[in-house]
Amino acid sequence: MGVTIFTMTHKKFQTPKDPIYVPLQVGRAGAEDYGYAGDDTGDNISAKNCYYGELTGVYWVWKNVRTTDYVGVCHYRRYFCTEEGRIFNEKDYLSILKDYDIITSKCLKLNYSYYDGYASDYNIFDLETTGEVIRELHPSYYETFERLVHGRGTYFGNMMVTDKALYDEYAQWLFSIFDEVEKRIDPGGYDDYHKRVFGFISEFLLYVWVTVRGLKVYECKVGMTTEKYETRQMKERLAAYFRQGDIDGAKAYFLRVLEKRPDVLMEASDIMGELKLSMQVIAVCGLEQDAYGTCVLDRIRDFDALMRYFAKLNEIVNDCAAGGAETGSASGRHGKSGQDNRQRENTGRAGEDQCRLREDELRFLRENQVSDIAIEASARLFLADEGELRRVTEQIRRSR
Repeated sequence: MGVTIFTMTHKKFQTPKDPIYVPLQVGRAGAEDYGYAGDDTGDNISAKNCYYGELTGVYWVWKNVRTTDYVGVCHYRRYFCTEEGRIFNEKDYLSILKDYDIITSKCLKLNYSYYDGYASDYNIFDLETTGEVIRELHPSYYETFERLVHGRGTYFGNMMVTDKALYDEYAQWLFSIFDEVEKRIDPGGYDDYHKRVFGFISEFLLYVWVTVRGLKVYECKVGMTTEKYETRQMKERLAAYFRQGDIDGAKAYFLRVLEKRPDVLMEASDIMGELKLSMQVIAVCGLEQDAYGTCVLDRIRDFDALMRYFAKLNEIVNDCAAGGAETGSASGRHGKSGQDNRQRENTGRAGEDQCRLREDELRFLRENQVSDIAIEASARLFLADEGELRRVTEQIRRSR
């Protein structure tokens, strides 16, 4: 029983050595040929790649692949892997698929409903139209669609592995919906990012499909081998602004990119968390400049050093909020015992003696002259309760 995983790509990349991974260039119609198998042969929709993203590859596999028992889709930099980060091999897949119907990404737990999240970043008419088409063409799926679209879960990346027959059933269902949605929406005027309407919505529709079908799903960790090109490019531009001490330029650039690419802050894009830290740099420096006439960029302009500075500050705030470690203790970040932590949970707040910072944390605060503004901004990332926020920030300030 064979397994073939098609690795969707739109650029040259370092291919895995394992032969079960077959590179498939998506959107190859009219694009540079990188020497991989392409989605522009046989029965294909390669020319629609600007609207469908990796789905043009999903379609190609559905229509043209007949020589494998199990088939899957991953990305040139995203792979299913063990919790330790080892990319799955054929033995791993076959072992899992003995007991499960399908392997997917882990379900994302959103802070808002899928509907609200889509409405904030995209044209909600497109999602609503998809729901209407499902109601008309596949009415048995509509109730679940409505329930889940107002829930807080979704899969991501259109990544899946299953037997070819089940894969074909999913593709038949998915593209029957999108064939009709295409007739009712017009994404032609969207920018290059937002044009990928069908690619975005399909991530959620996989969640709907497996739920209605009652499939036994193995939700798997997705590992990333490289940082996204757009993320690296953004960090390089921000680093240039920071070196120049141009916080206003950095802010304007960040907002321009975020308007076009709201996905850059997703965990799957910002795998190092450095774009979120860059947002923190920009916000804190703006507030410090207004309040003091100077800011941390006057002392630190190297991008990596700035990332370490704010990561350390966030660690300190987290330690204090969680009870911290005893001063001078070598016991690590959360040095309190499980019993102490449970007691804190039961009482609802920490006692005055529970924010005792380690010597290295105290030294960092003093040597870097960390401002009250920076401390409070960091605390607001982790603490929603205003009383707890005031307690933590005040105890850190007193500790300096």
